[in-house]
This record gives sequence, structure tokens and C-alpha cells, in this order.
Amino acid sequence: MRDPVFTERELDIMSILWERGSGSVAEVRESLKNTVGYTTVLKLLQILEEKGAVRHESEGRAYRYYPLVDQARAGGSALSRILEKIFGGSAELLLSQLVSDRELTEEELARMKKLLEETEDES
Repeated sequence: MRDPVFTERELDIMSILWERGSGSVAEVRESLKNTVGYTTVLKLLQILEEKGAVRHESEGRAYRYYPLVDQARAGGSALSRILEKIFGGSAELLLSQLVSDRELTEEELARMKKLLEETEDES
């Protein structure tokens, strides 16, 4: 399966399934703060199943949905699209945006520096 591509609402649903481990349509809808109708959530879960991103099991009269796509893999795919479409492929611009928009702790900065050094060593 190639890297998944999710719409914003599909990503909202996947985030809930990754956090919870699974969910029924009603549980997912509740986690979305009921901003979306039941049938809309059901249809989105069906679309995600068609994409191979989730599977379902019968649970009484309802279905329980489970994520099949790893969160890190989906994140990498989304980040790659952002890198290309917004930052013109420039990892430097992306990193600059990431670090300038937040207050990072010393520990976070140290971990980032270490990752950059490790990447440099591999080059």
C-alpha cells in the first residue's frame, strides 16, 4: 500500500482512532464534539476503510473501527506533502517555521540538535 493521503476530516477521525485504539461511529462522533452528523462520520469511516486505513469488526448491532495505518507513516506522508507544496521542498524553511512558531524547551532543542547531528553524520 502506498502512503496514505487523508483529507482534514479523515485525519481528525484517524487521530481519534490512533488515540483511542478503536472506536464506534458514535464514539468517534462524540470525540469530534458532535460537530458532524452520525451518517457523515459513518461515510468517512467507510471511505477510510476503502482506502485501507481502517478495518471494522461487528460489535452487537454496531461496528468498531480500528486503524490499520501507523500514525508515524501517515505523519511522514502528510509532512512530505507540506514540505513540497508549501516550502518548495526546502527542509530548512520547514524547520525554520517549526522552531520560530513555538517556545521550545531546552530539552526539545537538545534533542533536535542531536537529530541534526546524527543526520549530518549519516551524510
